Formats: sequence, C-alpha cells, structure tokens
Amino acid sequence: MVERDRDESGRPRNTRPRDALGRPLPKGSDGVPRIADDLELPAARSLAYAQSLLDRGLAFTAHEVLEAAWKNGPVIERPLWQGLAQLAVGITHVQRGNLDGAITLLRRGSERLRDATSPAPHSVDIDGLLAWASAMIENLAAGSDVASPRLNPALTLDRPAPGSHRV
Repeated sequence: MVERDRDESGRPRNTRPRDALGRPLPKGSDGVPRIADDLELPAARSLAYAQSLLDRGLAFTAHEVLEAAWKNGPVIERPLWQGLAQLAVGITHVQRGNLDGAITLLRRGSERLRDATSPAPHSVDIDGLLAWASAMIENLAAGSDVASPRLNPALTLDRPAPGSHRV
C-alpha cells in the first residue's frame, strides 16, 4: 500500500507539486505555488484573490482559495463557498479538456449557489454566476468552442471580470 503524505497532525495532504491546471507532477518537479490548507482571509480578500487567479487562468488555484474559505468560514456560508469552489473546478475541467467533468461540476456548483443564503453575503453575484454557468453548460453540451476570456466569471457584483457574462 502507498503511504500518503501527511501533515504534522497526521491528516492526509497531497504535497506533490502541481502544474497550472492542478495536475500532479512528479515529486521534485517545479510546480505552481500551492495554497495553504489553513489559509484564513477575510471574505472580501478571499474573493478578490480568487478573482485575480481566475483572471490569470489559474482556476485550480482559485478553487484552493475558495475551498479554504469554505472550510474556515462560518457554517451558514458553506453552500456559497462550496458553490464558488465547484464552479472554479468546473473551469479547471474546461481548461483540461474534460467537458463532461466540467458540466458536472458547473451543475453541482450552481446547485450549491442556489442553496446559499439570500441575499448573498459579500456582494457575491449569485444571479450572474448562475446565468454564466447555465450558458457555459449549454455551450459545452453543444460542443461550442469556449474561449479563455469566458472562463473568468465575475464573482462579485462590484468586480465584473472581462467577458464574464458574455456567452
């Protein structure tokens, strides 16, 4: 049996380096910097950080930031953060060419966002994200080409990303 990487407390951790799309690289390889599992930022900073990563095409890393916010944030906000993290993983699957996985994660993320408290905290643009995800799912299912600018949806109402809601 293969021994898993573990942190100081014995919890399993994947310490292998990863490429920009989150794919594991051989041990000892140079990869993109990883986000610490215990990252704790105020919600606005997590959203701004994740948006910056999405805008640079680093959806997997954005997912890690959003996942940290989900795991370290208030329980009442978990559906919001889970939904955002799952949308970011959906984008990662598009970038990797796994369209079925992308559709599955975009649907799952949308379901979570629908379960989030209303109105959404932290100016998260739930309606815009749901519209973006729905159009993206439709385009992917139809086999349409999805250009990079469409893979960086605006996470908040006050920060529209280039091409965020154009489909």
